[in-house]
Amino acid sequence: MVNIKLCSQEQLDLLREVSIETYRDTFIDSNSEALMQQYLSDALSREKLQVEFNEADSRFYFIYCEEQVAGFLKVNESGAQTDIGDLNSLEIERFYIRKAFLRRGLGKQLMDFASELANQAGKEYLWLGVWERNFPALHFYKQMGFEQIGSHPFDMGGDIQTDLVFKKSLL
Repeated sequence: MVNIKLCSQEQLDLLREVSIETYRDTFIDSNSEALMQQYLSDALSREKLQVEFNEADSRFYFIYCEEQVAGFLKVNESGAQTDIGDLNSLEIERFYIRKAFLRRGLGKQLMDFASELANQAGKEYLWLGVWERNFPALHFYKQMGFEQIGSHPFDMGGDIQTDLVFKKSLL
């Protein structure tokens, strides 16, 4: 049984725990421990997540599988978007599935959910940034119908890396 639910304030510590776990699992093999620690302490501090959680145009969702948190999604509208800021779009800022739940179709279900959120809000497209060296994610997003439209810098604990910007039309 799979469910997707809006994260509650009471789940902020769980959100932080899952965020750190999934980020580390995704990027530790391609970045130094020092860079990883710097990024995690800055970008995923409890205080920073609380600010993001309180942002009216941002929402976090957990995907549950077998009554366990299997991953999460963060979406941004209008002024909360990290780059494009188009009122006709919904940004997927974070999209992670825990290692133990990979290859079960949960990513597709979470992406379909994000598309439905955008459709319900009358958005024309989804967009996201993905690290140019995150090959599994690049493959997944292309399979989900996203196309590259540009790039932007991403500060990974002081190391400026390149994220590719992808867009998926919903019309």
